[in-house]
Amino acid sequence: MEQSRANRHKKKRSNWRKIISSILVILLLSAGGYGFYIYHSIKGAANEMHSTKYWSGSKLRTGPLDLESGQPISILIMGVDERAHDVGRSDTLVMVTVNPKDESIKMTSIPRDTRTEIVGHGTIDKINHSYAFGGPKMTIQTVEHFLNVPVDFYVKVNMKAFKKIIDALGGITVQNKFTFTTHKYTFKQGELTLNGDQALDWARMRKKDPRGDLGRNERQRQVIQKVINEGAKPSTLTKLDDIINVLGKNIETNMTFDEMKTIQANYMGARKHIQSVEIGGSPQTINGISYYVVPEQERLAVSNELKKHLGLNQ
Repeated sequence: MEQSRANRHKKKRSNWRKIISSILVILLLSAGGYGFYIYHSIKGAANEMHSTKYWSGSKLRTGPLDLESGQPISILIMGVDERAHDVGRSDTLVMVTVNPKDESIKMTSIPRDTRTEIVGHGTIDKINHSYAFGGPKMTIQTVEHFLNVPVDFYVKVNMKAFKKIIDALGGITVQNKFTFTTHKYTFKQGELTLNGDQALDWARMRKKDPRGDLGRNERQRQVIQKVINEGAKPSTLTKLDDIINVLGKNIETNMTFDEMKTIQANYMGARKHIQSVEIGGSPQTINGISYYVVPEQERLAVSNELKKHLGLNQ
């Protein structure tokens, strides 16, 4: 328990929300006719992404959010692996809590095999199955129940979008901790330059990682960080058409363009202290099925930590 709590506070410089925010930074700093064109292109993409079909606000909130005053917020990131003739599963779940008043962000990665109640389905199952059973809404409800904290916003990302973005950026360079082989590629230990397909395959590997889901999550965060670093380069301006096109078609969120701009303006300071929260647990086989089992004491500890970060009564 103590070790898992200590592991929670590893500082990280990456989170899924930064993908949208970093593009907005470029947008706001752009000038002239091209900047005007980018602004309207991003606004169009944001409108294409926006949907209130699955979530219009949490019932765990007692009143409306006040983004203008910098009220702490939560954003659930769902990395969805959608295939032909398959609804898909939310193989990546990250609860991002943002508190601009103490200038901090917490990223809580939820292992995909976490055993919990699937809200609205009446079963105990792996948390990532909630998406296959009931899409974004059931996933959000299940995560809210598991963590007992409100989900203010959600961002659903098609994992294949990252492949297209990385190719548009001209590839990324990552640090690989150990050599491993997937069904498509062999990744040597050390510095690697990857194209979109290689990066997605590298980030997805789980079974050969000694840390399982936790190691997989760490590689995903590294990919996101590299995408952000490349996206911040001035040369990216010439590639924004391709990137914006990918975003509009592969991301869905209940966050409006105006809310994105307000968050960009009032929550930027939270980037000064970014922490990664790991939920402690252990792999267990129950009725022949492998799960990641989180002790109740650990679940409550994480829940209370996030409630405190959101300024909610515990």
